[in-house]
Amino acid sequence: MFDLKVINSVLNQLEEERGIPREKIIEAIEWALATAYKKEYGKRGQIIRAKFNVNTGVADLEQVKIVVDKDAIVFEEEASDKDIRKKALEEGKIIFNSEQHIFLEDAQKIKRDTQIEEEICFPLDSGKEYGRIASQTAKQVIMQKIREAEKASVLSEFGEREGEIVSGTVQRIERGNIFVDLERATGIMPFEEQIPGERYRQGERIRAYLYHVEESPRGVFLRLSRSHPKFLEKLFEAEAPEVANKVIEIKAIAREPGSRSKIATFSHDESIDPVGSLVGQRGVRVSTVMSELGGEKIDIIEWSDDPEQFVADALSPATVISVEIEKENKEAHVKVQEDQQSLAIGRGGQNVRLAARLTGWRIDIKSIEGESVAQADEKGEVEIMEEKTTEQESREEKPAETKDIDEVSKKEAPEEKNDVLSEETDTKKNEAEEGDK
Repeated sequence: MFDLKVINSVLNQLEEERGIPREKIIEAIEWALATAYKKEYGKRGQIIRAKFNVNTGVADLEQVKIVVDKDAIVFEEEASDKDIRKKALEEGKIIFNSEQHIFLEDAQKIKRDTQIEEEICFPLDSGKEYGRIASQTAKQVIMQKIREAEKASVLSEFGEREGEIVSGTVQRIERGNIFVDLERATGIMPFEEQIPGERYRQGERIRAYLYHVEESPRGVFLRLSRSHPKFLEKLFEAEAPEVANKVIEIKAIAREPGSRSKIATFSHDESIDPVGSLVGQRGVRVSTVMSELGGEKIDIIEWSDDPEQFVADALSPATVISVEIEKENKEAHVKVQEDQQSLAIGRGGQNVRLAARLTGWRIDIKSIEGESVAQADEKGEVEIMEEKTTEQESREEKPAETKDIDEVSKKEAPEEKNDVLSEETDTKKNEAEEGDK
């Protein structure tokens, strides 16, 4: 007999806190009882089964035997020979064990309509006492079954939430990896999935994108990210109902975490502005997302199926004169004014790099004269050409002229100094002579 109050209390607690169904815990108890009986009193090959009644606290044990045909078996004595055993297994015959099998004729004496491969159950004495080893084995079985049930529960819950934003607290930080407590499970955010420059402390609340749920023998691993482009999309989905309702679609995202991002949006409703929906009234929506990302700058443009227009918009805030498309090489040759070159390229080529990744086109920025200023491919690799203008050449000549003047002045300066000293010396001599007189 079991203490029903304790049993029910444990069942409720495990179900509420760990999300393990009562049926799974009862199944674990039954497995433990059967394993303990087999460990203490069982024989080789026996199939022991237990049935636990939660209402009465009574566990019934039984031995299960499978019904077999005499013509489809090989006795264990004969199967001791390796060749006979191998041949029997190849022919699909069963190695007969009296503790595990029962002949069809004998089974029909117990149950008249018994068929082959059915199970015949024989009750066992469930009032026997178990030794220390059997009890320890039963405990290990229960713990193992509970862990398996909890793992399945976590996998089921977070498997459905894969691709969503989850929230938790920083549990610990080890070798750059952040472990996040998600209540029922622990997520891990690798160093490369973090936003550069962000710092976290133990116990701090954190939001991240759950991009992968991984099952392994050691447990369930939840992979988190704050640098993933989908994290940016999910943040806008939470802020803009139009995105959540699929009225506004985010077609493409190019992101350099912690620095700058570009988003291309498209509206399935002509009456709704795709850019304004993400920006929000007075920029409230985009400001909220930017603050979550630590001040990351976000450029929002309207997606277009016209590659010329799309490339021109992707290079904003720069103003483009013209865009020529080469569909064969998937290249876009963009002409900009001289004063717009720095805006089109961006600091360190960031603007053109993000534009190329956003559009998927190789972008070649040219001056009005048609000379290439910068190039960026769809992978984000940028090449910036350094050109010397007439002004730059003249500026480079000026320091040389200044140097010559300085050298001349330095040479003349000592002579002037000597003249002044000689004049002062003559004056002092004259004053001394007049004093003597």
